[in-house]
Amino acid sequence: MTEHLEGSLDRDLATWKMPGARTEAEPLRADTPADEPVGDVDEYAAALATEAAPEPEAEDEPEDAAPSPVPEDVDLGAVLEAILMIAEEPLSEEFLSSVLERPRSQVRETLGRLSAEYTGDGRGFDLRRQAGGWRFYTRADYARFVERFVTDGASARLTKAALETLAVVAYRQPVTRGRISAIRGVNCDGVIRTLLARGLVEECGTDPDSTATLYRTTTLFLEKIGLDSVDQLPELAPFLPDDVTDIEEDEQR
Repeated sequence: MTEHLEGSLDRDLATWKMPGARTEAEPLRADTPADEPVGDVDEYAAALATEAAPEPEAEDEPEDAAPSPVPEDVDLGAVLEAILMIAEEPLSEEFLSSVLERPRSQVRETLGRLSAEYTGDGRGFDLRRQAGGWRFYTRADYARFVERFVTDGASARLTKAALETLAVVAYRQPVTRGRISAIRGVNCDGVIRTLLARGLVEECGTDPDSTATLYRTTTLFLEKIGLDSVDQLPELAPFLPDDVTDIEEDEQR
């Protein structure tokens, strides 16, 4: 038994080599995935894969759907009635045509037909073109009853001073308070405040020379007098006093 062990030990010693010598003698073998320990993660390879991967393209945001035109099977007259019922100022044919995507001629024809129908039926309201657009109005035959309901007995008429001031603004706009006072011969501050509160005049910038506030008439003013624009105002020259020109020249000196 002892001789057997000694013989085996002698053979092992004869074939034993140092680790460095053994590594140099044996050919190197490339690593394979099977050589990796189970559960280990190659962080370097993962980082390279992340950098090489293309970034996902951002999804296009859905664009807001454009308003669809009024279909042909929808009554254009009913649509116009619904819009004009809530309009706070006259709406032009161009605006209605662009909103509804219908030809302007068709919109104009429909508005005219509706207006004729309301008049023929004797409705208490009327559809009229004023101040450059279309809007519902109380029929003139019943205006006194509506005025009585709205004002509850209070007078809604403008004073003579307010009418004179409003006329000056209408014909001389844009105009300053100083020029209005010079034409009328009295201070107009209080009257201007009244016209502003009634919505008949509005501020429209400042005079480049004096930096005074400029005033002009509003769309409501055109509605009240039944005109499309101030260009339709009647000629005022025959009604002006002779000294108006002299007053304006003195003011500009």
